[in-house]
Amino acid sequence: MIRTVVLDVGETLTRDDRYWASWADWLDVPTHTLSALVGAVVVDGRDNADALRLLRPGIDVRAEYEARAAAGHGEQLDESDLYEDVRPALTALRAAGVRVVVAGNQSPRAGELLRALDLPADLVATSGEWGVAKPSPRFFAQVLAVSEAPAAETLYVGDHPANDVFPARAAGLRTAHLRRGPWGFWWADDPATREAADWSIDSLHDLQGIISV
Repeated sequence: MIRTVVLDVGETLTRDDRYWASWADWLDVPTHTLSALVGAVVVDGRDNADALRLLRPGIDVRAEYEARAAAGHGEQLDESDLYEDVRPALTALRAAGVRVVVAGNQSPRAGELLRALDLPADLVATSGEWGVAKPSPRFFAQVLAVSEAPAAETLYVGDHPANDVFPARAAGLRTAHLRRGPWGFWWADDPATREAADWSIDSLHDLQGIISV
């Protein structure tokens, strides 16, 4: 039985379209060019920031992030960035008595923006706020610290095998791999991902059938 569902953010709850488009604008390249490079690093199993480094070798991503914010082009997030199944699926989980936690690799600012959306979740936290990011085991130790349920009764949901499925399983959590976004689609039928995931899902609505298993 699943008592707590913990969800990744990017390409699990939110589309990354706005995020990458804003980087393309900042670096003065076509959105399509950056999107194609994101696809390339996905296929290679590399960090998504490598797409920016391909465009600007030697770029200091953190410094550029801060420069964007200082220039008034910082992170933005609103209702239009959420996938359509987010609110109804999370609402249904809570109605079933499941604790819902949102925890992903995002900045403190993203955490503020997510909480401002008033999602149907018991807790929203980010790696920037915790001071540790996926796939570190310490991130998933923090997940368990806020889960209020044993690892075997906590389900982590995400699209990225290396950041979500593999380390969550190593921490003893149950895992669901979501076929969504570049990483979700590319790795969906990978044998190692299939083996590591307790469930492979196409929508957050599929969680309703999992929580009573």
